[in-house]
This record gives sequence, structure tokens and C-alpha cells, in this order.
Amino acid sequence: MKKYTYSAKPSDNQGKWLVVDAENAVLGRLASEVAARLRGKHNPLYTPHVDCGDFVIVINADKIKLTGSKVQQKMYYHHSGYIGGMKSINAEKLLQKRPEDLIRFAVKGMLPKNRLGRKLYKKLKVYSGGEHPHQAQQPQVLEL
Repeated sequence: MKKYTYSAKPSDNQGKWLVVDAENAVLGRLASEVAARLRGKHNPLYTPHVDCGDFVIVINADKIKLTGSKVQQKMYYHHSGYIGGMKSINAEKLLQKRPEDLIRFAVKGMLPKNRLGRKLYKKLKVYSGGEHPHQAQQPQVLEL
């Protein structure tokens, strides 16, 4: 009798909602755990080409920690589309202006660079305060 590896179907995903508190969490460690949850690697039915992950809500993004001297030295770049339009901002200023983007950029870099990765990225919700508008989904608290 042959045994086959089970390949999950998109209909197999139940997609729970999880809340993660980023207060005093280290950015990279939080982002890797969130990316794994979005991808569904915690699930025994994990299949690489299927969305098996959960929805993740990250709160208190403004209280995230960076280790070492990354706060001053880590740079984020984007381009305006015009000649000489390279823009840069360091992590300290980004943490003051848009703290949610710090977590979004870290998690996005850990997801696959294809249409599945773009679909998974939409399941990430990040908020700088302690409140979020997803109470109706009855999210469970995820301890990291």
C-alpha cells in the first residue's frame, strides 16, 4: 500500500484571528514569529503553495525594541520614481513617524516574493496603540 503526502486545499484553512502585543518585543524575533503564523508553518496541514495561515493583529507597534545600535544605524530606502529620487530614513525617525511600518517592512521581507506572499501580507494588521477595530472577529491572544 502506497502512502501519499497530504496536500492541503484552500478550503482546508480555517484562518483564526490572533492578537500579538509588541510591547518590549524585539523586532526581528516578533517579525519571524508573525511571518511563520501568517504562512501557516505552525499548522500540521502546512503546504508551501497554499495559504494555511492565520490573520495576525499586532498592537503597540510604537513600543517595539531594536537591539544594539540599530535604532540609529538601520536605514530604510524607497525611490520616488524620478531621477535622483532615492529617499532614506533611519529606524529612529521611522519609529516616531510611522511605527507600524517598522513591523510591516520586517514581516514583508520574511514572506515569499510572489502572489501568495502578497495575499499573506494582506492578512497582517498593525496598529501603534493598544486598540484595534477587529473585536468582531474575536481574536485570541498569542504569547510570544
